[in-house]
Amino acid sequence: MKNQILKKAAPAFIFALLTTVAHSAGELSARQIMEKNFYATKVKAFKATSTMVLINAGGEKRERKLNNIQKLQENGIDSKFLAKFLEPADVRGTGFLQIEHSAADDDQWIFLPALQKSRRLVANNKKDSFFGSDFSYGDISLPKVDAYKHKLTGSEAVDGADCYIIESVPATAQLKDDTGYSKKISWIRKDNFIEVKVDYYDLNGELFKTQNVSGYHQASSNPDRWLVDHREMKNVQTGHQTLFDFANVDIKSPVDEALFTTRSLERP
Repeated sequence: MKNQILKKAAPAFIFALLTTVAHSAGELSARQIMEKNFYATKVKAFKATSTMVLINAGGEKRERKLNNIQKLQENGIDSKFLAKFLEPADVRGTGFLQIEHSAADDDQWIFLPALQKSRRLVANNKKDSFFGSDFSYGDISLPKVDAYKHKLTGSEAVDGADCYIIESVPATAQLKDDTGYSKKISWIRKDNFIEVKVDYYDLNGELFKTQNVSGYHQASSNPDRWLVDHREMKNVQTGHQTLFDFANVDIKSPVDEALFTTRSLERP
């Protein structure tokens, strides 16, 4: 009788085991999700203009316009990015240059016309404000995937899109100090792996900033890559917020390597 029961139970057990293995094999790990997120916006090259709107807690607004140029390096991982302010007059000519390095710290420079010289930023500058905005220099590009330890904590719909919820903690105490973040919570769309929302927590573990992303579309040259039209970062502790809107996006024109130098950054 016992053998008969085991024989009858065995097929059900094997089916359940195979179903569990297949289900597990089809699931993405937190790291894999964040890796897909990292590459989702890595288009070959683009030029665009952007509007940066600074809004204080009282609702007063200041608007700035920039030229943006980005190009993917030959390794297909790292990007080069140049941003120069066009207006208003008091910030015209101010610029930012970033050269990413997958195996080392990124190179970042800022140029202030009044000083007539580029200044290289150090790792600890990552937490500094990007020209008075609620974005930090470290927020300008997605961090290296393995710079954080990632954990999948669940799923949730955001603006009608099903999203993974990923908790990311700095892998080292140094990175934690450099960025000023103790952790990040990201909502990553399951269909295209674009982040639609990111919560940033300060070194005391309190919610610090929230970023919302919208208005993205596929890059015509690569359907797996996406361009983002709108980013909004709000400092929940001060009530200040920054809106970034991109327009006149050009992904077809060639981008000259010579643009990504300090000489180009300092050029009027």
